[in-house]
Order: sequence, then structure tokens, then C-alpha cells
Amino acid sequence: MKKETMSFATGLICRECSTTYEIAARYSCDECFGPLEVAYDLEAAKGKVTHESIAAGPGSMWRYRDLLPEVGENPIDLGAGWTPLRRAHRLGAILGVKELWLKDDTRNPTGSFKDRVVSVALSAARELGFTTAACASTGNLATSVAAHAASIGWPSVTIIPSDLEKSKIAMTAIFGGTVLGVEGNYDDVNRLCVELVSEHPDWAFANVNLRPFYAEGSKTLAFEIAEQLGWKLPDQVVVPVASGSQFTKVSKGFNELITLGLVEGDSPVMFGSQATGCSPIATAHTKGDEIFTPQRPNTIARSLAIGNPADGIYVLDKLRQQGGDCGSVSDPEILECIELLARSEGIFAETAGGVTIASLRQMIERGTIDRNKSIVAVISGHGLKTLDVIVDSATVSATIRPTLESAQDALTLQEMAAAQ
Repeated sequence: MKKETMSFATGLICRECSTTYEIAARYSCDECFGPLEVAYDLEAAKGKVTHESIAAGPGSMWRYRDLLPEVGENPIDLGAGWTPLRRAHRLGAILGVKELWLKDDTRNPTGSFKDRVVSVALSAARELGFTTAACASTGNLATSVAAHAASIGWPSVTIIPSDLEKSKIAMTAIFGGTVLGVEGNYDDVNRLCVELVSEHPDWAFANVNLRPFYAEGSKTLAFEIAEQLGWKLPDQVVVPVASGSQFTKVSKGFNELITLGLVEGDSPVMFGSQATGCSPIATAHTKGDEIFTPQRPNTIARSLAIGNPADGIYVLDKLRQQGGDCGSVSDPEILECIELLARSEGIFAETAGGVTIASLRQMIERGTIDRNKSIVAVISGHGLKTLDVIVDSATVSATIRPTLESAQDALTLQEMAAAQ
């Protein structure tokens, strides 16, 4: 039997003054210029959105479509979501924690969690009558937008910093859309895209005029974590922070499940992770500031290199409310923890994953994360996207002649080195 689908979305609401709007391609409030987000009638959803109704859905993020914006009968779906939640026994033992889980979003179609947000944004864009996809991006979003657009025959225009990793540029360009490299950082790219929205009102900028819809895709991380844990909430969740949207929407997702009565436990304490070379939120939180100071990025973690994060204030608010924390880790620590994750759990993460694991370790060591409570860490992108940072160190163990003697000599040297 085909599952009946609906959305309990009611419109848009301002996150500052609560002014409401009908569903449309808009992202700021006319009254106070605050950001908009999608609102839902969760009271109406009670009893209709159930464990059984969710389980009857597809093996993708769209099993939760009742709690996502209305996107019509057939969303643009490359199969994002329902990625593994893995118990990390070996890494947990190394870090000295009782219960560690890894949400492995490297498994998404284009290799990052951005497939979740793009699937929602472009599905909503098609419902709203758009026919061209666009975005400002640090790399992963551009790849996902180009791929999803190609799958339905749309043109795409993706705008990125020109000095991104070659692998990310290639992964975006291969889908055939227009890729513009800007001589500047992400904040320069984003400002340009805001200007382009007014010049090209027929373009669906996933993270600008479609931002309220785009952001909702990250909630599915929370929904999946809860369902994969048997509808029991974890105690603590660590999320990499760029714009901060993923952080705030994962928290929103947990709270929606609590309101619906679908889960056991309290809302998890949220923890952020940033690279020291671009850590406006971590810096402000450490100082106890209520607002952050924008920074000019200087880090290998380019997918997190947003110096003026759109959701930064809301991340800081959530950290203060819950007593959470935000890590700030150096580039050498990032590289070290990419390797640590790969060697302990067999997961090859991009630099953002190294930031998450290094920050997790940092916050455990300073006691802000409770090592005796359950922890979920979000690994948001695949290491093939940032090969540039490890190709000089992750190489062959030895170059040998094609003889048994040469192989045995090399193996002996490797054994001696491992024993030291």
C-alpha cells in the first residue's frame, strides 16, 4: 500500500519577531529584517506522524516528509539520508568515552550532508515555479546543487571561492553547470549571490532566497539519529559549524520529535566544532560574548570557512541555554584526527570531519563533554573531497623491486618501525 503523504508545514515565520508569511521564495522579514524559517502545525501532526508512518516511508530522508516543507508528490531525490549511525568502539576507547556513535554522512550521493538540504531546497523550488538552480558555496553545496539540477535537466550556476580544493571544483564541474570562481573568500561569494538574487529573480539560490527550505533538510539528521537509536535521544551531539544552520536545525529536529511524543529522553546538549583559523563562534563562546566578531578565514577546513556565520547568534544562544561548548582546533590537529578516525573506524572524512573529532577530543579533555554519557558526532563529508591536504603524507609505505627479498626486507623494516 502506498503511504499517504502530506506536510504539516503552515508557512514561514520570523525567528526574531514571529511575523508569519505564506510559503514563498523569501528569506527575511519585512517587519524587522530577521531571518525566516518554516513553521509547522505540530499539534495537528500528533497521532498522524508515528513510528509506523515513518517506517512505511522510503529508505531515505524523505521518510520524514510530513515534517518537511511541502514539495509535491515527487521530491528531487538522489537517495540522500538514512546514512549509517555506527557505534565507534575503537575510537571511543581511544578517547576514553563510554558510548560514542558516528553519524556517517560521507555515504550521501555526492559525499556530504549537503545532499539533504539541496534535496529539500530544489524540490521546494520546483513547486514554486523555478527552473534554474544556483548557490553560494564553500564546495560541498555547489557539488550537490549541480548534481540535483542535472538529475532533472535544470541548468545550474554555482559560485565558489576560486581557491577551493581541486577535487571539489572537479566534482561540481563534471555535472555540466556553470561554475564561477570568485577571487575572495566565502563571505565575498555570499555577498555577490545576494546581489545576484535581485538581478535574477527566476534563479533558485538554494541558500539565499530558498534558505528557509534549504535549512530544513538538516533536521533529518536528528530524525535519523533518534530512529536509529530506537527512538531514544542521545545525551550529547557534536556538529561541525560553518554558517551554523546545521547546528540549529539538528537541535530543532530533536525538539520537534519531543513535542510529537515520539522519543524518550531530554533534548541532547549540543556541541559545536570549528577550526581555529575560522572560529568566530568558538571565540565568542569562550569569551562569554553574546555576539561574535566576524573573522577572515585561514584554515585547511574550507568547508567550514565562513567568517560571518548567518546562524552564529542562534548557535551562541543554544550553547548558553544548554551549557554546551564549541571546540576550536588547529590545522595539524585536524589532519591528525582525519587519520585517527580512518585508522580506528575505517571512515575517511574530509577536513570538517577532522575538525569534529579533534574538537570532540578537546572538549572531552577539558570536561565540557561528559565522557560517561552517550555522544553522537556528525561526520559531514567524505575525505575524497579534500585529498589535497593528505596526498603528501598518506603515501606508499615503501617502494620496492618486484622480488620476494625486497618485499620481505620492506616488511621487516615496517615491523621494526611499528615496534618502536
